[in-house]
Parts: sequence; structure tokens; C-alpha cells
Amino acid sequence: MQHVVVTGGSGALGRYVVRDLVEHGYEVRNLDRVAPHEPLGSFIEVDLTDYGAVLAASHGYEAIVHLGAEPRPDQDYPTGARRFKNNTVSTFNAFQVAAALGMQRVVWASSDTVLGWPYETVTPQRIPVDETHPVQPQCSYALSKAICEELARQMNGMYGLPIVGLRFSSVRFTGSWHPDNYEIIPSYWANPGSRKHNLWGYVDARDAAQAVRLSLAGRPATAEVFNIGAADTIMDRPTSELVAAAFPDVPTSPDLGEYEAVLSIARARAVLGYEPHYSWRTV
Repeated sequence: MQHVVVTGGSGALGRYVVRDLVEHGYEVRNLDRVAPHEPLGSFIEVDLTDYGAVLAASHGYEAIVHLGAEPRPDQDYPTGARRFKNNTVSTFNAFQVAAALGMQRVVWASSDTVLGWPYETVTPQRIPVDETHPVQPQCSYALSKAICEELARQMNGMYGLPIVGLRFSSVRFTGSWHPDNYEIIPSYWANPGSRKHNLWGYVDARDAAQAVRLSLAGRPATAEVFNIGAADTIMDRPTSELVAAAFPDVPTSPDLGEYEAVLSIARARAVLGYEPHYSWRTV
């Protein structure tokens, strides 16, 4: 699979994915509504909710990486309705195009928000939170991702198309995490509760790109999801203290590392070979 379509390749995360794939020898076509900052691969301006346009732009490619979406979680009804429609229709189109063209694989951006963001009316059932944890979306954005995870399972059953969903940790608030914006992290430390909504998680954009590349070459042949995050939290105090203050009644593993991420990446490590290389602590 050396010829890959990337939807949303001009975005804050997409540009890292495109760069990583090109650097590893892939031929990439970026489908987006806006032109990329870097002239990497080819680019076609496409409305991802237009099935015919996505289909026409994807001929000759072997896999699709679907990153295009309206990314911000919402708490109001009008923008939530628009966001749900955009995210579900564009994701259906990506899956359907891959099936129609006989592509070998789909990799797409789900979200850790499906697990309960912002954890105000629900809490994690256990910590760390792995992929067996029940899905409990609390906003239209998260609901769109949860619906698309089910869509992936159904379309895999229909077409036998491998579909790998990556539940990225906290790429939506900043666009993506990278060394140029790590400087804002200390501003969170005075109020740990301000980052409880995403379990104090994050993922460096370069590690997110690594996860996409590994998923293109990886084992899963069904419809699977993987948590993708950093190995550590974004906070300066031990994870056990954060959890005890925010979720005192939630069962927590006694083996939790000092600064270990609450969102478990053990399965991505074991199945995909994913290993975070970047941390704000070592910049």
C-alpha cells in the first residue's frame, strides 16, 4: 500500500501525517477544502461530503486515511447538528469509496471523546481506560465518532474492508500538539481540574502520524479501534494524585506509573507496534 489518499491532509494533524508518509516513501494525495502549507504529494480541493467528488479523486489509490472532520467538541445544538452531519457523512463517504474502489485498508481518526468527555455527568468505570471500556459520548462531536465506529464495524461486515480507527488523545483542542505549543502546558498545572475533561492526555502530532503509518501496514483485518496518546500525562503531578482528586470512587490499577497516561495505549503497543517517541517532558 504505497499509494494513499489522505482526507484533511491540510489540517493541523493531517499535515504531519502527509509529511510522515511522504518521508517513508508513500505517494500521497491530499483531499481537503484548503490547500496545504507544504507542497507534499498531490492536492485536490474536495468537499468530503460529496461522495462523487471523493470517489473521482481517489481512483488509483490503495488505501485511504480519513482525517477530515469538524474537530471541536460542542455543547450547543445548532453547531452540534452541523458537526454531526458533516462528520458522519464524510466518514461514510470515505469508507464507501474505499469499498467501491477495492482499496486494501482504511485508517481513520476517531476520538477519545467517545469515552465520556468532558466527564461531568459520567466518569470512567476503571483506570487506566482501555478499548474495552464502554462508549459513552456526551456531545454531538463524540456521538458522531461513536456512530462512525459502529459504521466501520457494519461496513467491514458488508465488504470485508479492514478499517482501523484511532482514538487520538486531545488533538482537537490545540489542533495538534508539537514542540511549538508545548510552552502553554505549565499554565494548566495550577488547576488540574481544567484538564480532567480529557483525562490529562495528549499526543504529539508526530506520534499520531506514526500511528497512522503503522496502521496502514498493521495486522488488523476487521474493524478495530486503538487508543493513541502519549505515554505520560500533560501534568506535573503524579497520575495517582490527579485520579484520586477527580475520580475518587473509580477503581484504579495499583500498577499505574508515576506520570502514566490514563488513556491506555497498551493495545496499540502490542498490536500495531506503536511507541510514543515524543513528550513535552523531554523537549
